[in-house]
Amino acid sequence: MSRAGALALGVLALIAQAAHAAQPRARELGVPFDGTPGPLNAITDVAGVAVGEVTLISDPDPAHAVRTGVTAILPRGHDSLDVPVFAGWFSLNGNGEMTGTAWIEESGQLEGPVMLTSTHSVGTVRDAVIAWRVAQGRPDPSGYWWSLPVVAETWDGYLNDVNGFHVRPEHVAAALDGARGGPVGEGSVGGGTGMICHEFKCGTGTASRVVAVGKAPYTVGVLVQANYGVRDTLRIAGVPVGHELREHRIKDDEPAAATDTGSIIIVVATDAPLLPQQLKRLARRAALGLARNGSYAGNGSGDLFVAFSTANADALRGRVHNSAGFIGNDYLDPLLLATVESTEEAIVNAMVAARDMSGQDGHVATALPHEALRRVLKRYGRLGGG
Repeated sequence: MSRAGALALGVLALIAQAAHAAQPRARELGVPFDGTPGPLNAITDVAGVAVGEVTLISDPDPAHAVRTGVTAILPRGHDSLDVPVFAGWFSLNGNGEMTGTAWIEESGQLEGPVMLTSTHSVGTVRDAVIAWRVAQGRPDPSGYWWSLPVVAETWDGYLNDVNGFHVRPEHVAAALDGARGGPVGEGSVGGGTGMICHEFKCGTGTASRVVAVGKAPYTVGVLVQANYGVRDTLRIAGVPVGHELREHRIKDDEPAAATDTGSIIIVVATDAPLLPQQLKRLARRAALGLARNGSYAGNGSGDLFVAFSTANADALRGRVHNSAGFIGNDYLDPLLLATVESTEEAIVNAMVAARDMSGQDGHVATALPHEALRRVLKRYGRLGGG
């Protein structure tokens, strides 16, 4: 694809992002959540974080349905090319893939973007990120980019022609070039295009919290690519929504799934100054937000989380001697709770934003019905003023 074609894809991604951002979100439906969100209630409330999404939906022929895409999260925006971030990662259940984690574990640093896509597109996306970095800026002292990109996946093969390898390098470049701050597309967009969770259409979701540590305000933002869970365990705002909406199956003639064979990727961002081992603690807490919505991280589920801090940029510029500031462990509780709350809400936002989708082999994924959700919440005395 030409450079002009890639730029056109980027423009389409931004248009889709704006359109999805205008859809009702969980709070607007009256779903009650704890905590104080940032202005956008999104991962981009963390200053400097940029998100780009390329969504691929087409039907090239009767046997192939394209319902996939790629999402790019740049921790420092374009500065991510030159300045890494402190980071930590955690595997709640490892039936999935997140490349680059061995180096995060070893170094405590995330170098470059975090990419989310379809299971069988991980290799393409990884290689394309390296090529994009080479094309974008100066090489390292060895004369070339040394890069171990972080690319994570969930499986979209129920709706998408997963073995058609439809995510291509130009789509990756468009997501990276189009990454911006501001509202983030949710539901069936980017890497989340073909995803399903708790047997409802799902995909990409985001949320944030603003907390005080001492007298200093900090932001925690979360972005999820959600493709996990069974219907009966679904809980929203503490209400057993899955039990109440059993009749709303993916397809009327399809029995309920017996086990959790999906996956979820959770990306946690914060501007709080934290060291790698503290960020690993934040990444672990994402599991508690996931559990609030009814996940039990089944044997077949890939539940992989990464957390990073945009603070301490001056300590990560490659000098011989560096100094980094950090919050004491005894003062971390507001940030830990913010991670749990943001994760819980981001997942529900992904479900609320999604719409019914048909795809590969005539499969249909039905979206969470908004009015039915409101009725259930009201019956349990949990419907807010949205």
